[in-house]
Amino acid sequence: MTSPTVDTGSVHNKVALIVGASGIAGSAIVEQLNQNGGWTVLALSRNPIPGSSTRHISADLLSAESLAVALGTEKPTHVFFTAWAKQDTEQKNISVNAAMLRNLLEALDHAPVEHVALMTGLKHYLGPFESYGAGPIPDTPFREEEPRLPAPNFYYAQEDELWAAAERQGFRWSVHRSHTVIGHAVGNAMNMGLTLAAQATLCKELGKPFVFPGSETQWNSLTDMTDGDLLAEHMIWAATTEKAGNQAYNVVNGDVFRWRWMWPKLAAYFGVKAEGFQGSPRPLEAQMQGMDDVWSKIAATHGLVEADLARVASWWHTDADLGRNIEVLADMSKSRLAGFTGYRRTEDSFRRLFDRYRAEKIIP
Repeated sequence: MTSPTVDTGSVHNKVALIVGASGIAGSAIVEQLNQNGGWTVLALSRNPIPGSSTRHISADLLSAESLAVALGTEKPTHVFFTAWAKQDTEQKNISVNAAMLRNLLEALDHAPVEHVALMTGLKHYLGPFESYGAGPIPDTPFREEEPRLPAPNFYYAQEDELWAAAERQGFRWSVHRSHTVIGHAVGNAMNMGLTLAAQATLCKELGKPFVFPGSETQWNSLTDMTDGDLLAEHMIWAATTEKAGNQAYNVVNGDVFRWRWMWPKLAAYFGVKAEGFQGSPRPLEAQMQGMDDVWSKIAATHGLVEADLARVASWWHTDADLGRNIEVLADMSKSRLAGFTGYRRTEDSFRRLFDRYRAEKIIP
């Protein structure tokens, strides 16, 4: 594991505002900044981070008035925006998620903001969930210079809001396009790591095989992922390295794998029998239907801290990622050439994450 070079002299007494601080990426940024030293850290989210001593700010990102009250006296120098709100259609996604970023940046018009780092993802290249992988998809590995797809996409709307605010308010910016992020969070809408851990736990309890839910393409094709801690490193690096500013970057672990290789390794960790792709996808939303009471029983037996399966697993999101019928890989050359050397081996990322969830009694 290699950590990126960060200009530590430039981060002394800086104030970071992490928006979406209870999520996978946001909580990882909070942890790393607190460990780095030289930062005052402000965590903005709907709910405080459990067990964290970081000062929490509660505000409604869709309310300019709420943000004005919450942030009126705050003076962040660096903003890390990792929040989003899933809507029924992409037009609603655009309206809501662009407004959240716009409202936040307008509420900070008084602050000495030097850099804003925005987390997006590879739907920049794939299109939104409602037209996922349809239309003209760039060839893999995806590169940052690819033109936008001719379809509505809330990532594009957020970028436009970011650029307009940067021109108006004079801060540097960076955009971070992650692949599927695996990291520590509970109650997150998109959490493949914990979702697969929940699936394996349920399979072990019921004596069932650990069935790969996705497509033949995903089973056999090369793919990559993004460790939440690596994403945090990447966002901090761009925010504190002047020459890295005003750019969009892909951010993935740096290794590639095939699910037909990874799936048995995950199964072995949990002591269940791996079963690969067989003829057609077998989505988790169908496989795991009616498992709420089983999870509640497991939680009671093992003293787990979260008995609500809906707060542990996001079946729909893992089905969407593993059900794709296209190869998905991202190129990291732009970050490497700019000086970012962070790397994770995805197998290790899964194991570290599962170990942490076990230690915190989130899985048995």
